[in-house]
Amino acid sequence: MNIRPEEISSILKNQIENYDKNIEASDIGTVIEVGDGIARVYGLKDAMVNELLEFPGGVQGMAQNLEEDNIGCVILGPYKHIKEGDPVKRTGRIVEVPVGEALIGRVVNATGQPIDGKGPIATDKFRPVESIAPGVITRKGVHQPLQTGIKCIDALVPIGKGQRELIIGDRQTGKTAVALDTIINQKGKDVICIYVAVGQKASTVANVVSKLEEYGAMEYSIVVAATASEPAPMLYIAPYAGAAMGEEFMFNGKDVLIVYDDLSKQAVAYRELSLLLKRPPGREAYPGDVFYLHSRLLERSARMNEKHGGGSITALPIIETLAGDISAYIPTNVISITDGQIFLQTDLFNAGQRPAVDAGLSVSRVGSSAQIKAMKQVASSLKIELANYRELQAFSQFGSDLDAATKNVLENGEKTMEVLKQAQYDTLSVEDEILELFAVKNRHLKQISVDNIKGYLKELKEYIHSNYPEIPSEILEKKVISSELEEKMNHIYKEFSDNFVLSLNA
Repeated sequence: MNIRPEEISSILKNQIENYDKNIEASDIGTVIEVGDGIARVYGLKDAMVNELLEFPGGVQGMAQNLEEDNIGCVILGPYKHIKEGDPVKRTGRIVEVPVGEALIGRVVNATGQPIDGKGPIATDKFRPVESIAPGVITRKGVHQPLQTGIKCIDALVPIGKGQRELIIGDRQTGKTAVALDTIINQKGKDVICIYVAVGQKASTVANVVSKLEEYGAMEYSIVVAATASEPAPMLYIAPYAGAAMGEEFMFNGKDVLIVYDDLSKQAVAYRELSLLLKRPPGREAYPGDVFYLHSRLLERSARMNEKHGGGSITALPIIETLAGDISAYIPTNVISITDGQIFLQTDLFNAGQRPAVDAGLSVSRVGSSAQIKAMKQVASSLKIELANYRELQAFSQFGSDLDAATKNVLENGEKTMEVLKQAQYDTLSVEDEILELFAVKNRHLKQISVDNIKGYLKELKEYIHSNYPEIPSEILEKKVISSELEEKMNHIYKEFSDNFVLSLNA
């Protein structure tokens, strides 16, 4: 073989001239252990908490335990192909989700990827799933009502914009139903709704989406779904992803309603994740920071002052109890963080009282500020009357001889309970709620039997809207029932009640 030196030198010259001086520095670690959706990685000493890490096959992970010699990392996706010795790359990005108007009307997973088959989400805005809650100075007190359209909630445990109101009760007591009705009732009120499903069955989430579409609520809603079949990390980050999407709107001066359904499943997912990461267990095997898990999430709900845009996030977290035990670990934690709770009782639900709101245990700590004056006027004595009724009802079961006053309280209480019944997806405007509760407050139901109350209220509203439309208009406009209006309404109600009884007897 004849080697020509001039050829070799020309090749070398060419290589030197075309030498690429760009040096790419990347932080790469090594998998030392993998299993159960958890990987231990060696060599990434500069990694941050919640940083996205890249595994082979495009699978992403989230850095959690930052220990001296290794990192505990949760894998966000399939992990069967990952093995010991595989390289792991830092991305330098904290876990983030897409945000903005493009998400409205879409169903996404916990990382913000669309799962509704409607194509990619056209947005270039992203927010980290974890962010610091707004400070004290930037906030404003709750002063505007957020109408749920459910009369027993708007009257007894009112919710205001920027509030955190817990919905708590056993399974199958109508917790999701209350939340969905509240979302449906925001139609036309310029409120963006986010429904976060954590650990629900995929069929349940599909049913929720179809109901929201049916009532036209998807036009202003986002659904974030982390179903029961998904790994624990997805269930853990889903509520934070929902909060990040809501913050984008809040900081732009809009009102947002977020439903977390439910946080007890998120706590269980976090417990699973923590135990696999070998964190020390505490009470009920939950890690020590389980309180912080929910407090840093719910504190992100706020009412901002005018200087900071005046937007708000109202949170309705849902907690499932076992056998009505609201003194368990997770329920008490969340009760202490929120501004009140709506307690749904199994006994009431089974007795046919829908929604099954327990007026005695339910409370709204900022309720008075979140109610219009007209509603306060008709609902002020309602809670005491219901409490007296529940107490006397328990006693009356044992004795047959009751005096007239007790009979009167029991009869009135029974009729009030009937008035507070409301079918699902049958939300009411605030003026219609006031029209119905006015009849209870001023004892216009004396002549009406319990069986006829539903028909009576329906006809009464139709009668007033047809013949006296100025009454609901004035209630809505002035937000108060003046003494002249009260007198006029009492006269109309008496006349209508007499005619209604006559028509029944005829």
